[in-house]
Amino acid sequence: MASEGLPKSQDLDDLETRYVLDGNARFRRLGWKRLTIISTVEAIALGSLSLPSAFATLGMVAGVILTVSIGLIAMHAGYNIGQVKLKYPKVGHYADVGQLLLGNLGSKIFVGSFVSLLIFVIGSHCLTGAIAFQTITESNVCSVVFSVVSAAILLVLAIPPSFAEIAILGYIDFASIIIAIGVTMIATGIQHSDGSSAFSDSIPWSAWPMPGTTFSEAIVATNNIVFAFSFAGCLPSFMEDMHTPEDYVKTLWWLGGIQIVIYTLTGSIIYAFVGQAVQSPALLSAGPVISRVVFGIALPVIFISGSINTTVVCRYIHGKVYHDSPARFINTPKGWATWLGLVTLVTALAWVIAEAIPIFSELLSIISALFVSGLSFYIPPVMWYMLLREGAWYEKHNLKAALCNAVVFIVGMVVFGCGTYSSIAELVREFQSGSISKPFTC
Repeated sequence: MASEGLPKSQDLDDLETRYVLDGNARFRRLGWKRLTIISTVEAIALGSLSLPSAFATLGMVAGVILTVSIGLIAMHAGYNIGQVKLKYPKVGHYADVGQLLLGNLGSKIFVGSFVSLLIFVIGSHCLTGAIAFQTITESNVCSVVFSVVSAAILLVLAIPPSFAEIAILGYIDFASIIIAIGVTMIATGIQHSDGSSAFSDSIPWSAWPMPGTTFSEAIVATNNIVFAFSFAGCLPSFMEDMHTPEDYVKTLWWLGGIQIVIYTLTGSIIYAFVGQAVQSPALLSAGPVISRVVFGIALPVIFISGSINTTVVCRYIHGKVYHDSPARFINTPKGWATWLGLVTLVTALAWVIAEAIPIFSELLSIISALFVSGLSFYIPPVMWYMLLREGAWYEKHNLKAALCNAVVFIVGMVVFGCGTYSSIAELVREFQSGSISKPFTC
């Protein structure tokens, strides 16, 4: 692995060669256990906060079934992506797969989708950070100010470029989201049992969708579940830092299992306690005082998870620009200067998105429809058919995999087609009704 980063030309001086060797030693030291922590942190973040509201729209039965099934589908797709990375070691990031599938055109499409997905996700963290600060402070300060503060924190936390260096923050991050969700469950449960909840008069939970639920509302809710399983896009980037990339399968099983359990419990329990009045993000459903507490607890997951996405996208762009230069290892003055500039630019773009689409559920739904549907669902089956399959798809040893990948592909296309239409329709309805403020305003 380390030899891949050695200088291609023989005229590099000793200092540059040392930069390259030190860079490889610095970046190729991630094991599967640390990767599990980082992946869990990157994956189990904002998505979990939208699930109780999704369950309220879909009903308990459909909510549980979709959470488990979409989780299993995402794990299967992630396995394909990892296998492509192992078979084609030059694939450093997801966007590099486009070159293998469709040549230069595919490379451009994948680069655009990969970068856009991560910037939108960072924007969702920026938006959630602003909501958290508003809830905690109960201040009349303009919401734009809080979103700027959120963006600044995301920027600072994204400065360390190595995933191994930020792995320690993952433990804090994971504890943050688990405690925040746990406190919300306990608080809503206590309020439900003694009738003190502000939502005690709301319609109780239902096993089935509520009468009057529209197609668009149901699809947006489903997309929120899809967003919660959007981890696959970052997998090749994480594997690039592993000293034993083959171990990614262990991480995939642990991550998928942890996600399915946490998401199912979070969505079902909070929805059962709060009923149809459950809000998105779910932490708002714990009542005025408890919501302030849990948002304070959740601040690490909001900002650390968001900054990991910033690191992933910036590592990709920076590595492409300085592919044959020691500056790509970000251990030279030039490397650090360009790295800091890139992190600032990406964070600024994410802030613009957070202000342009200031609705949590709809923003997650748009991300799912436009980007997650492809990167995590319908493209991995194409990878299997074009890059991994050995022999005809209908041969006996391929038949099971071929059918599974066909199902995953169909699911992804439904999320893309129906999800895009429904997300836009719901967003337009929200703006026309005046229930949300205009972008970039207080």
